[in-house]
This record gives sequence, structure tokens and C-alpha cells, in this order.
Amino acid sequence: MHEASPQILTFGETMALFMPQEHKSIERAATLEQGFGGAESNVAIGLARLGASVGWFGALGDDPFGKLILKTLRGEGVDISRAKLSSDAPTGMMFREHVAGRLAVHYFRKHSAASRMLPEELDEDYIRGAKLLHVTGITAALSDNCRKTVRRAIDIAKEAGVLVSFDPNLRLKLWTIEEAREALLPLAEDADYFLPGWDELKLLYDTDDYGAIKGKLNELKAISVIKGMDDTTVVLDNGREESLPFYPADQVVDTVGAGDGFCAGFLAGIMKGMTPIEAVRLASINGSLVVQMRGDWEALPEWSVVEQRLSAKAWVER
Repeated sequence: MHEASPQILTFGETMALFMPQEHKSIERAATLEQGFGGAESNVAIGLARLGASVGWFGALGDDPFGKLILKTLRGEGVDISRAKLSSDAPTGMMFREHVAGRLAVHYFRKHSAASRMLPEELDEDYIRGAKLLHVTGITAALSDNCRKTVRRAIDIAKEAGVLVSFDPNLRLKLWTIEEAREALLPLAEDADYFLPGWDELKLLYDTDDYGAIKGKLNELKAISVIKGMDDTTVVLDNGREESLPFYPADQVVDTVGAGDGFCAGFLAGIMKGMTPIEAVRLASINGSLVVQMRGDWEALPEWSVVEQRLSAKAWVER
């Protein structure tokens, strides 16, 4: 008999992460900090910290990196009961550095355990028991099998009346824009919540004409949340349009993970019964807090911190 599924499920690739301390290049660094990151696991941690019931699954290598990732996710309150450690393939790795003031990331993910996920390995009852499934375009880009796995997971969710959230998370290091369009635009058509960035939309729809893009988005059944349009977030909901300003960040230390923080905030808000507009306000606060610390998920805030800002209570240090 299956235990009850968490309310929100997500799955995908999580990788071991190595980066020099301070803003050094890898070539010049004597030591590297170890951590991990992945769009979906970042979102899962963000959701758990906001009090949501959430599960993450995927394939990792049966190696020290895979074990570290699972232990940390479990410690953050994320259900990992369907995650797998593979003895046949390793956990992917990424190395991040700042070179000439710009962030550079080097990936070692070919033939990783995550890239070998198969549709038949999905626990269908686990997905059917959730309220919302969140997927990203990164998983679909890893391999043909991963693309089919994402497609199958969405089909299972839709058949069971489970809501689907989709963040295209466009990564042109993984595939061409033509391949991305072919895979990702059909996923957007099946989503209930579509969470693209403005720059991603211009690439996916091959135009920077907002009117044309808005027309395409209004054809979708999804509520579309467009991130990063001149420091605003635009919500398109059944033909209605509303723009919300970004929540200001006191200082920007590291923008990595901001989109995942935004996504976690939005989905947490939806699960708390907020309207899409209210959920975007929560998402914006969450994203602004993430950029004020270094790391993929370490800066994701707890609900009490976000709630204070949502209700504009003064922060009192005791």
C-alpha cells in the first residue's frame, strides 16, 4: 500500500556543485567549496521552507554526491521516497566560477544517472496522489528518454486531475532553440501554470513583439506568469493582464536560484489558496531574498520571514 503523496511533486536533475571561495577563477583557486543544485530540488527546498508538503524524485549516482544530496533534501523536509541511487551511472557535476565579472558554469553531466531516467520508472500512483506536479524544460533537454519521462509524468497528472506547473528554464547549452521549441511549446499547452522569463519567451516564440507573444500566451489554457519584463512580473489570466513591480532587494550578492525561489513562492502561494496575483507577490519577496545570499538554495527563506514582509510588519531584532 502506498503512503499518501505530498501535495506538490517535482523531479529532475540535481548535480554536485563545486566553486571557488570568493570571486576567484577555478584555475587560480587552491580549494573548491562543495554543494549541489538543480532547478527542481531548489524549488522543492524552497517549498518545504514555506511550509508546503513537497516531494522530489529523480536519479542520482550511488556515490558520495548522490548520498549527500538525498540526505540534505530529507533534512530540509522534502519527501525523497521515490528518488533512486544508480550503481550504473554517476551524479552529474557542475563547476561555477566568476571570470572577468561574469558567471561561468562548466557542466559534466553526459551519461549521468539523471539523463537515464525512463517513463516506465515513474511511480504513477505517487503522481496521481498529488495536487500539483511541477516540471522544467531542463529535464526534457537531458535526453530523449528524459523528454518522454516528462511527457508521461504530465499525462499521468492530467488524467488524474493533478495541476501542472511548467517553467521552461531554457538552457541553450543543452540543445538548439529549434529543438527546445519543438519540445517545450507543447508542454506549455498542457500546463495550468506557465512560468517563463521574458527573454525565454522572445526565443521560444521567435519575436520580441509583446503583442504577438501575449496573443500566443492567451491561446494557452494556462495562467501565464512572465518574469523579468522591465522589473515587473506580468500575469495573464483568461485574457486579463496585470503587472506587478519586483519586490526590491536591499543588496544583490548572487542571482543564481532567484527564479527557483520565485517559482517556489508562487506555488506555495497557490497551495495556500492565494489568487495568482497574491501568489506572485509572495514569489517576488521570495526571489528578492534569495539574491541577497550566495548559493543555489541556501538563501531560500522560511515562511515566517516571508510572511513578515507580506504583511509589511517591521522586522524586530531581539
